[in-house]
Amino acid sequence: MVTFRDSIPFDTEGEVEIRDLTTELTEIIHRSGLQTGIACVFSSSSTSAITTLEYEPGLLQDLPRALERLFPKGLEYDHQKTWQDGNGHSHIRAAFLGPSLSIPFDRGRPVLGTWQQVVFVDLDNKPRRREVLVQLVGE
Repeated sequence: MVTFRDSIPFDTEGEVEIRDLTTELTEIIHRSGLQTGIACVFSSSSTSAITTLEYEPGLLQDLPRALERLFPKGLEYDHQKTWQDGNGHSHIRAAFLGPSLSIPFDRGRPVLGTWQQVVFVDLDNKPRRREVLVQLVGE
């Protein structure tokens, strides 16, 4: 088995910004020269998440609304008492969605469903510089 590591850096505006990473992930797999294995896509931030989603306009509106219903910005979060940064909801949303995803790849391409894309979700309340790590294990 061989490992390969790369990253995807970008800037975000925050507040449930959803970014499709599928093309970048595919390019990283191609650059690695690996044909089959597992890709781990990881965000090293406590206010962002990695998941899959059909990257289409309706769902790009539905996901933020669903997160607001589940974890409203206006609630009192104890995190605010400690840090005074207004992003307690961001941390809770990120914890529920999760920081990473393992995706198989075969013939040099991620194995995804027809309507499935790998996405980064920025959940913080302000713009950020982000970097997503991609670690491949394969042959």
